[in-house]
Amino acid sequence: MTPAPAPPPDRSPKPLPDPGPVERGRGAVAPRAEGASEARAVESSAGADHDAVRRAQRGDAAAFEELVRRHERGAVRVALNLVGRREDAEDLVQEAFLRVFRNLERFDFQYEFSTWLYRIVTNQAIDWLRRRRPAHSTTAREDDEPEIELPDVRTPAPSRGLELGEEAARVRECLSALAPHFQAVLVLREMEGMACTEIADIVGATHVTVRWRLHRGRKLFQEEWERRERLNEQELGLGGPDADAARQEPED
Repeated sequence: MTPAPAPPPDRSPKPLPDPGPVERGRGAVAPRAEGASEARAVESSAGADHDAVRRAQRGDAAAFEELVRRHERGAVRVALNLVGRREDAEDLVQEAFLRVFRNLERFDFQYEFSTWLYRIVTNQAIDWLRRRRPAHSTTAREDDEPEIELPDVRTPAPSRGLELGEEAARVRECLSALAPHFQAVLVLREMEGMACTEIADIVGATHVTVRWRLHRGRKLFQEEWERRERLNEQELGLGGPDADAARQEPED
């Protein structure tokens, strides 16, 4: 009996994993808690930050140090997920806190302190990426029309329950091929678990623009993943029609 042909290799992209040793963000490991208890916790945290900002504005150095202790770890995580090197991420965050300190009197209390800080960190990381990385074919103009319907943002973050190591490195490489503004929203959404409205405040865009960038960024990420998979198969001698025929040739 002729054996059934072997199935072709799976080229489907893996979801975005946790990038190496960096801890996941606040919403990437498990679904956020729902209900009034979470709302009270968020409100309490924001209130404590606002109180610290007011005290820092009056010259209380300990209050500013309190803000740094609360948010430095998260800010470094966001920067690291974008720039890929801890040393660079720490430098960006240090500069971000310096800018926060210099502009503390301009803080808008309608926002959370973390939103303001992450906006500064993200903008600096985007500038860093634009200065150091060449343009790639996966970039796209923001005024391009979406090709398919926007995804449902209520679906689970694809970074959940994923393995680290080699796959994480491959995901980093694919992310680095995207334009910085796509990288930013993917990191904030998929790795930090932020809502689109919060991301909009951080990147200084509308909610609709953020949803489009997520939609387009995911599509570009998938295309880049599949392109690299094909190249890898060719290098290993697994791609092309000859390889497909060899896989399907019956054994004697």
